[in-house]
Amino acid sequence: MAYPLVQASQHSSLSQGKLRPALKLVKTQDLTHDQWLQVRQGGIGSSDAAAAVGLHPYKSPLQLWMEKTGRDSHLPKVDPNDDHSPMYWGTLLEPIVAAHYTRRTGYRVRRLHAVLQHPEHPWMLANIDREVVGSAEVQVLECKTAGIHGSRLWSEGVPEYVQLQVMHQLAVTGKQAADVAVLLGGQDLQVFRIERNEEMIAQLIDLERQFWGYVQRDQEPPADGSDSADLALRAMYPRDSGTTLDLSGDLEMSGVFSDLLAVRSVIASQTALEAQLKQRIQQRMGDASRAVFESGEVSWKRSKDAVALDTVQLLKDQPQLADSYRLSKPGSRRFLVQA
Repeated sequence: MAYPLVQASQHSSLSQGKLRPALKLVKTQDLTHDQWLQVRQGGIGSSDAAAAVGLHPYKSPLQLWMEKTGRDSHLPKVDPNDDHSPMYWGTLLEPIVAAHYTRRTGYRVRRLHAVLQHPEHPWMLANIDREVVGSAEVQVLECKTAGIHGSRLWSEGVPEYVQLQVMHQLAVTGKQAADVAVLLGGQDLQVFRIERNEEMIAQLIDLERQFWGYVQRDQEPPADGSDSADLALRAMYPRDSGTTLDLSGDLEMSGVFSDLLAVRSVIASQTALEAQLKQRIQQRMGDASRAVFESGEVSWKRSKDAVALDTVQLLKDQPQLADSYRLSKPGSRRFLVQA
């Protein structure tokens, strides 16, 4: 369910007429984390924007729909107090990023303890990290952190999903520009400017409205083939009922099944071709560790020997251990295709 969006312009594209400021839906100082999540469930927040339009790298529209409709009880949750999670460190380092942004740019910032609401589209909500004070050039600050692996998403500037998050904030607040301050790898602070773009905002609102329609109708949005959508489907339908669903008269789904068979046939033939080409290179390499080509290289190295526990022999010699160390693992549904 990915939709095309225009790229953020380097220049502000202002609409005619004065933009209305955001409404303050609720103050957040005294809200618990669970209460804050409940407020967010009533609309599309800025961090939901990319997922709502199918352009988030880690969350699908289907998973977001489950969260908004209260069906996410079986989905894995991020513990905000888990010091191994990016969320924990992002929250912890946010004030430091904001302070160094002020030091770098000279712009003063302040926290805004409120969930904001679009004046015309009540399902559009936003929390902004900081408000930039006294500047005609920029009014919003979004603070980000990225670790060693996450930094690759910033190699060409602000990732698309963050651009959408910020553009959503500008849509809700009516502001003209935002700065994104990101701390990469714990030591490299970079600042990017995102200007308001009315064409992009109009597209974003239209696509978010389509997603919110699924929430209001309590209708699942289409799965998009992502790992997130697979996780969502397994969480929604963890067990089968043993019944058979006859779709032979459903022309749409019969077409989907035919397409699946065709794609699997192509994958099988390409997988066989890949194996043949790989083996030709291995055969030519012999006992060489690396082979270099004009367009790249390959390596074929032996891994280190490993020592493993022979559990089969152990249980033969000590069968009573099986009951003492038995581990129950929940089953999962397997998707098998027969033609």
